[in-house]
Amino acid sequence: MAVALRGERAFRLAARTPTLAFFRSAFVARKRNYNQPNWLGVGLAFGTSAALWAYLFKQHNDDVMEYERRKQERQHKCTDCS
Repeated sequence: MAVALRGERAFRLAARTPTLAFFRSAFVARKRNYNQPNWLGVGLAFGTSAALWAYLFKQHNDDVMEYERRKQERQHKCTDCS
């Protein structure tokens, strides 16, 4: 019974779809105004990019410091430490 109802509902939606194809959404119908950029979006994009680059440089410096520390440990040949 439930399968038949689901099939009937899908058939009704499929039958209605072509009529909806001729209507445009209000979000799409309006033309973009390029004279007034979306400064919030621009700021978020550049801010996110800057934050990711800062994190990349910080992570790189941490990795280089860890590499140098491990390199020094490998070269350390002290008999008192062992």
